[in-house]
Amino acid sequence: MTTQVAVKNITEEQMAKRAKLKGIVSNFGPLFGFVGIVLLFSVLTGGKIVQPKNLSLMLSQVFVLMTCCCGVFLIMTVGGLDFSQGSVLGLSSIIFCWVSMYSIPLAIIASVASGAVMGAFNGFFHVRFKIASFIVTMCSQYFFRGLCKYITTAGPVPASYNVLSLDQTWFKFVLMGIVLVVVFFLWHYTRLGVDLRAIGAGETAARFSGCKPDLTKFMVYVSAGAITGFASFINVVHVGAITGTAGRQLETQILIALVLGGMPISGGARARFSNIILGTLTYCVLEKSLPMVFPVAATQQLVKGIIFLIVVALTIDHESLKVIK
Repeated sequence: MTTQVAVKNITEEQMAKRAKLKGIVSNFGPLFGFVGIVLLFSVLTGGKIVQPKNLSLMLSQVFVLMTCCCGVFLIMTVGGLDFSQGSVLGLSSIIFCWVSMYSIPLAIIASVASGAVMGAFNGFFHVRFKIASFIVTMCSQYFFRGLCKYITTAGPVPASYNVLSLDQTWFKFVLMGIVLVVVFFLWHYTRLGVDLRAIGAGETAARFSGCKPDLTKFMVYVSAGAITGFASFINVVHVGAITGTAGRQLETQILIALVLGGMPISGGARARFSNIILGTLTYCVLEKSLPMVFPVAATQQLVKGIIFLIVVALTIDHESLKVIK
């Protein structure tokens, strides 16, 4: 009897140690990973990656990606996915260009509204017909992308010349910062943040706790679309004109960035706001550094795939993993 108790105590201690180690990896792993990648590629590139010119180029990639990550972060928290973000960005950017010929403030409102409508489209079919989020958004991805290509058949859609004068690093940083602050406040200081984590952890339990999962998920998709619509303003400020390929593969970049930041694919209580910032910065460092170390594009893709798989293997929660909603 004494032996059984001793074995049980040892087992409980081992489980406690594993849980503690897992918590450390979950909380600090992305930070250590980011620092490690910066140090590694600083050595491999001979310090080129930290030169002011290259840092400026990395910043130009951060603004749109980090802004869009804010919306998808909310979706992934409830256990969903969104593969239509690139197409939403492209179509919203086109609408912004059209309206900017009359008024830039009105163009911002139009792009945010158009993004919200596309998000509502995804949310409606996901919630109303109980279709898995990745299926709905993959279908809408082709639909919205088709519209982008159809509209730009005759050539790129230019924005007002006045928009180009806004292409200032500090201005784009302020725009991105506004979105980050709003999402941070909602995530940490409102009931919405609690509901999102509760739904991701277990929809049935969340419903019994007074949450309205269907309405919350619908509003999350609307919000994500609106945020991407706002990001289209930042995108147009940078590029000046939109083609049919605008935002291509953005959804993949967002997913990889968030996972690199430690975002659990199954959502829930383990989601952290820091996943957005660390993930985006890590992804942009990789994007800029890999071509310096591996000139061949195929090798770059191979290395990125290996890194992505390693991060997923280390951070995935096998106990709470379930089918994506």
